[in-house]
Amino acid sequence: MGLSASAILRRVRRLAPLLVLIALAGCNSDSAPATAQFYAGGVDAFKARIEKERGTPVVVNKWASWCGPCRLEFPYLREQARKRKGKVAFIGVNSNDSRSGAEKFLNEESVPFKHFEDPKLEIAAAFNAVQAFPSTAYYDSKGELAFVHQGAYTSEEQLAEDIDRYAR
Repeated sequence: MGLSASAILRRVRRLAPLLVLIALAGCNSDSAPATAQFYAGGVDAFKARIEKERGTPVVVNKWASWCGPCRLEFPYLREQARKRKGKVAFIGVNSNDSRSGAEKFLNEESVPFKHFEDPKLEIAAAFNAVQAFPSTAYYDSKGELAFVHQGAYTSEEQLAEDIDRYAR
């Protein structure tokens, strides 16, 4: 004995709220990929994060999902962040970009560090990196800005050399 289309529809409608709750339960921040996580806040939160890392050198990479050179250097950042875990902190700054574009890119190109959203380039201005995409800033272990590299790295070796030189 089969159910009519209207009877099936009524059952689906009754179950729909439950299905939505189940789907949302799996969407908390703990289940999101680490690469798609963003720090909350703007310039003040960024400065506080740098201060919190005092004692550890920090590499800050300003990028955008629409930036071809940013995309090309991301694998170098990923490998250096993995190799230097616990010795050097890495922070991403997604500037002049949409959150959805950034998340899509980060899900494609995972890196083991969190990012700040910087739609108006205010965080980038805090470390003199408004002009070039990408830009990489190096903070020493005292929390002082040591150097800003404007433009993309063309090899992981170049990036590693600058990390050794400036992130101390």
